[in-house]
Amino acid sequence: MNTSYRKLLPGTALDYFDAREAVEALKPGAWAALPYTARVHAENIVRKAEPTRINEYLGQLVERRRDLDFPWFPARVVCHDILGQTALVDLAGLREAIAAAGGDPARVNPVVPVQLIVDHSLAVEAPGFDPQAFARNRAIEDRRNADRFDFIEWCRLAFDNVDVIPAGNGIMHQINLEKMSPVIYTRDGVAFPDTCVGTDSHTPHVDALGVIAVGVGGLEAESVMLGRASMMRLPDIVAVELTGRPGPGITATDVVLALTEFLRQQKVVGAYLEFRGEGAAALTIGDRATISNMAPEYGATAAMFFIDDNTLDYLRLTGRDDAQVALVETYAKTAGFWADDLALAQYERTLHFDLSSVVGNMAGPSNPHRRLPVSELHARGIADEAKLDAARGEEVMGLMPDGAVIIAAITSCTNTSNPRNVIAAALLARNANARGLTRKPWVKTSLAPGSKAVQLYLEDANLLPELERLGFGIVGFACTTCNGMSGALDPLIQEEIIDRDLYAVAVLSGNRNFDGRIHPYAKQAFLASPPLVIAYAIAGTVRFDIEKDVLGIDAEGNPVRLKDIWPSDAEIDAVVKASVKPEQFRKVYEPMFAPRARGHQAKPLYDWRPQSTYIRCPPYWEGALAGERTLRGMRPLAVLGDNITTDHLSPSNAILRSSAAGEYLAKMGLPEEDFNSYATHRGDHLTAQRATFANPKLVNEMAVVDGEAKQGSLARLEPDGTVVRMWEAIETYMQRKQPLIIIAGADYGQGSSRDWAAKGVRLAGVEAIVAEGFERIHRTNLVGMGVLPLQFLPGTTRKTLGIDGSETFDVAGTPAPGATLTLVVHRRNGETIDVPVTCRLDSDEDVQIYSAGGVLQRFAQDFIEATKDA
Repeated sequence: MNTSYRKLLPGTALDYFDAREAVEALKPGAWAALPYTARVHAENIVRKAEPTRINEYLGQLVERRRDLDFPWFPARVVCHDILGQTALVDLAGLREAIAAAGGDPARVNPVVPVQLIVDHSLAVEAPGFDPQAFARNRAIEDRRNADRFDFIEWCRLAFDNVDVIPAGNGIMHQINLEKMSPVIYTRDGVAFPDTCVGTDSHTPHVDALGVIAVGVGGLEAESVMLGRASMMRLPDIVAVELTGRPGPGITATDVVLALTEFLRQQKVVGAYLEFRGEGAAALTIGDRATISNMAPEYGATAAMFFIDDNTLDYLRLTGRDDAQVALVETYAKTAGFWADDLALAQYERTLHFDLSSVVGNMAGPSNPHRRLPVSELHARGIADEAKLDAARGEEVMGLMPDGAVIIAAITSCTNTSNPRNVIAAALLARNANARGLTRKPWVKTSLAPGSKAVQLYLEDANLLPELERLGFGIVGFACTTCNGMSGALDPLIQEEIIDRDLYAVAVLSGNRNFDGRIHPYAKQAFLASPPLVIAYAIAGTVRFDIEKDVLGIDAEGNPVRLKDIWPSDAEIDAVVKASVKPEQFRKVYEPMFAPRARGHQAKPLYDWRPQSTYIRCPPYWEGALAGERTLRGMRPLAVLGDNITTDHLSPSNAILRSSAAGEYLAKMGLPEEDFNSYATHRGDHLTAQRATFANPKLVNEMAVVDGEAKQGSLARLEPDGTVVRMWEAIETYMQRKQPLIIIAGADYGQGSSRDWAAKGVRLAGVEAIVAEGFERIHRTNLVGMGVLPLQFLPGTTRKTLGIDGSETFDVAGTPAPGATLTLVVHRRNGETIDVPVTCRLDSDEDVQIYSAGGVLQRFAQDFIEATKDA
């Protein structure tokens, strides 16, 4: 550890590393110009980097160089059970590989603390109008996931530095915000800024506290777990100057949906954003967290707010002890991380956004950055008077209406970590009940808070019964609908949707609404604030103009519109002030994080269950994955357009019987009602690889039928020219040992940080992906699996090249950061063209990982070499 800049923190018994002094010694006056992000990285370098290279790395920050790598050592790793479990399955498999090579498997352990929260496994089988919903859903969760939970418990006992928060306690990001992050960390008598990586793209939720927390794929998290520095290059750090204040009735959801559209237009993909200005200073931490949470929706890596008095108020509100709050204030003001110290920070770009310009918003119908002002529902063709009249006529006949809202879910850390949003919804429910309004019978309603503290403050305000009366009883403390775990529909409702080919939708207070994600029978989905979710449950159809149309008639015969039951800001704030209390958070979190006995130490190798469809020893050290690869003679598995999401690449929603995964699970003896979701089976590669490109909304431009690319999980087998199911094509190519390539458009891999979006294509035999652009996390995951990401030069696309999928491809040149390689295209008619492409191995570390075949292969090689040397 470097000791040159170690100092005593005033008023404490703790030391700290004075990064400001180190930067000033390098270049006087430089500290004042550094953005917050660069300051945190500077402290990390001074404290953790090799002493002889500290000035070199600091110089990169001061000079704003982006062509060299520097190390980042996150303080901890947070995981949810899906990606966290798959990461730990990989580590368990790594132990097997080490043991097979003669090494000691027990030596393979996370080096940094790993916190795993089980929050992604609960499906809403029992809806919010079932009084026993929570107990029933938890019982089903435990039964379905017995294999997974057994493995997770083994991990807790077998691995050092792994802690587990079991199912039923809340959402990883909300728990991170309300409890896990200390903002200022202490270890070995030293105080320093908390930093973390998380195996979910919404890890930036806690950036609202001034904590650099970024979402990574499971593969990158595994590397950090194992003690490796996360090698990175200085990101684009962009200031977002917020002015004004939101108007009356405008929720944090309205603000973030407006910001998401704005920031996507400003092309901040991969950037670290720093929100500042009078508008940012006036936002509560709940509002800031709603904004930070949706960083992946606008494409940013991080969405930072500065430490200030609001931060301290929030720490007190959520039950942190006085000593920790005092430490945060003292450290931030002493070390140069307090908001006032950032006044002179300089940025390459500053964006300006006026909060007073925000109107009531939704997003949809197919992605979170497609803002839909509620005032434009009619103009956008969503609400429609004629269709609404027809829908009401169908309702009178006992039929579900066109545009039926079949799912209305108050869910997700995005909104349930913000007390104002939850209280606003509860007050609207109270007002609706008082006027005699009810939910429509075909709407599956649910409330799934991300924290048990939500239940306590709703009960304190006597508002939980009001939500329950409208069907929004608590179904679980988990991600639920936002993660596609919506559960089954009533069989009669599902049958009617299928028989009538009904346009049915979901409305949720989550952060993702990609096609096919929320439920297989919800053709589209809309994001909305919690009170709007309730309004749509009452309306029952998306054809309803939520601002203008009549929701119902009260007992006196008066029409009731949304504005008549919308609570005032003053009332919302008064209830929040009176009912949200520190003791509620202490009551929830003190027992949750109390020291737990580890019990007996587990065996170093897991007893794999041969018939499990949830947990299986991974194959990454076997066969072709462990041998030589080829970048010659590759055939396209798919030719794809823009905005391909990780949901297209590896969906997370319920598994249908007719799918390749469903057929496999049936053969394995699982009853259809226990198929669960694709997400829960990602610890078993035999199930998970059958999810590759399994999204029914996929459009593979190669799968042409009657002159038109057909929607579905389809591929065209070449050179046969036959359109078949995607999994059939993958199996055939695997048998032929045919190397594959994928050709795609812009923003390839946006969405969730699921490593199986990369693992699935690698197991299929994909060697390279050529796209117009990559989302950050997915590009990293591809490298971590040994897949070469290549980017077309501006102006070159699959369309300008006339690629139709009948071609074969070679890649010529030596992969290196930013190198120009040659994509050699061999057309069926014998023509050959050379296309320059950019190698998207963005660092020397990327090259080393790719050359080794992936993160896990590299670690195994290094571990075995180190063992030999020892």
